Amino acid sequence: MDLRSELLKSIWYGFTALDLEKSGKVSKSQLKVLSHNLCTVLCIPHDPVALEEHFRDDDDGPVSSQGYMPYLNKYILDKVVEGSFIKENVDELCWTLTAKKNYQTDKTSSTVLPEKDAFRLWCLFNFLSEDKYPLVMVPDEVEYLLKKVCMAMSIEFNYVELEDFFSQDSVQQSGITVWIFLEMMNSGKITRGIEKSIISMAIEEVYREIVGDVLKEGYLWKKGQLRRNWKERWFTLRPSNLSYYTGEDRKDCQGIIIDKLTVSLVEQVLPDRDGKRCMFCLKTLSKTYEMSASDTKQRQEWTTAIQTAIRLHVEGKKSLHKDLKLKRREQREQREKRRQAKEEELQRLRALQEERERKLAELDLLKEAQKQAQALLEQDEQRRRQQHEQLQRALEIQLREAEEARVSMQAEMALKEEEAERQRKRIQELEEMQKRLEEALQQEIKARLDEEAFRYAQAGLLAEEEEKMKALMSLQEEQEEYILKTQREKQELKQEMEVKSRALDEAQRQLEEVRANRHRVDQDVVAAQRKLRQASTNVKHWNVQMNRLMRPIGPGEKRPSLGSSYSSFQIPTQRDPGLRLRRRSGSEDQDEESKENVDNRAECDLEKRHSHASNGDMDIP
Repeated sequence: MDLRSELLKSIWYGFTALDLEKSGKVSKSQLKVLSHNLCTVLCIPHDPVALEEHFRDDDDGPVSSQGYMPYLNKYILDKVVEGSFIKENVDELCWTLTAKKNYQTDKTSSTVLPEKDAFRLWCLFNFLSEDKYPLVMVPDEVEYLLKKVCMAMSIEFNYVELEDFFSQDSVQQSGITVWIFLEMMNSGKITRGIEKSIISMAIEEVYREIVGDVLKEGYLWKKGQLRRNWKERWFTLRPSNLSYYTGEDRKDCQGIIIDKLTVSLVEQVLPDRDGKRCMFCLKTLSKTYEMSASDTKQRQEWTTAIQTAIRLHVEGKKSLHKDLKLKRREQREQREKRRQAKEEELQRLRALQEERERKLAELDLLKEAQKQAQALLEQDEQRRRQQHEQLQRALEIQLREAEEARVSMQAEMALKEEEAERQRKRIQELEEMQKRLEEALQQEIKARLDEEAFRYAQAGLLAEEEEKMKALMSLQEEQEEYILKTQREKQELKQEMEVKSRALDEAQRQLEEVRANRHRVDQDVVAAQRKLRQASTNVKHWNVQMNRLMRPIGPGEKRPSLGSSYSSFQIPTQRDPGLRLRRRSGSEDQDEESKENVDNRAECDLEKRHSHASNGDMDIP
């Protein structure tokens, strides 16, 4: 939740407080006053003409909240600079506007909260409320806030009272408004039997912790940097800094030890010394601060709180409780998702149950149809029996008639006997046919029952076959995808192996070239070393010759002839005063010229030796 969202929550209360008719619109004169007061507490310049220019087309009536938002964003909130104003002043302005209209209590009642405590609870409600309008606080956040207040008062939280409160018809399970929350706190159900001073101190502590971003505060002993003496100071730790004061009223700030928490190390345990126990130190980039807590528990709480502040600074988070609020909201969303998933699962199970009941009903219908078919078969059997009995009765009648006519028909006895024999045979055939019909009927009934059983089994096998076919198709698709993936990986691996093989061949070729170049260079180095030894021998020979020729020549002596390449010259004696200065001034030039002549002669002699060596001759000095 950024600064703009926090400011908009407070300003929303101010705007709705000015909406006396609850129509969602406020007159422009009241908006001018509200805008001017907001600019004053936000420490930004106010432009009275901007409101008139912005709402020039709305002269017919008041302005709605949707119409006021563009002006609020453009001319006020966009100019707000974080840290240049005190947010509590903005909250007090909006609380003053909304409390006059909505916070109506019985001042004579002993359970009514003081105005300052009601304002702090209002700020806590705004901080923990949902980021949607109208502002409400969900039951989980109400329980969290009440637990904090009860923990600050060192009492046990009463869950029964809270459940009774949320079970009322006036309280919605989706959330409560701030006025219902303040009404609950004024009723004394949560704080029954506790003094007002204790309640006020608890509310202030929770307010400073949640709204003021105070991670930890209390008295600590601090060792001075110059005098190295110990002084007791009131320390206040926030995610951005650690400051200390002379007292817990926090009026005289003595300094800020950690600015933006540039702490490199927090040592939890230091040995007791200087009469202090439970010591720890903070190592910053420039200094090391030694501190002492009242007991081991306080030292552990302070070091843990400082580590939490460092973690928030590293993660780029400005407030611990904002982060905790977001995490609780995510947990609620996850619980809601799990609840919806369970409901969907229950609906699916209900659908399966209904499907099962429907199939059972269909099975009952099939059984009823089978019973009806059995009844029809029994009726057919009875009808066939009746026909057989009628046929037997008809035959008996015929026999009686034949017996009666036997006397009068003696002449035709033989013929009648034959006819009777044929009739008996026919009756036997009919009886056998009846037996066969009964057996065929029984077989037909059994076949129909077997057919029904096979049909049910076939339906089950077909369903199972369809499921296995679906599973087989899915497995076949996965296998095809895996085969394609394997072929692609094999192709990529083959290409990579070809590239590496080419690179290896190229590296081997380059290695062969380097080896050949090294061999040639080794041969060149050997030849150069041989030439260098020959040149060194020639230089030594010519140095000997030059040393022998540099002998001074006296007056009247002649320089020995060394060949046509050298011209004769005469070195004056050292007694000639006219040549001493000239010899001194040109000594350096003669040395350089002699070195150059020696080098030139050495090179010429080396060339001659090489030419003679190539012809098979060698000059010996």
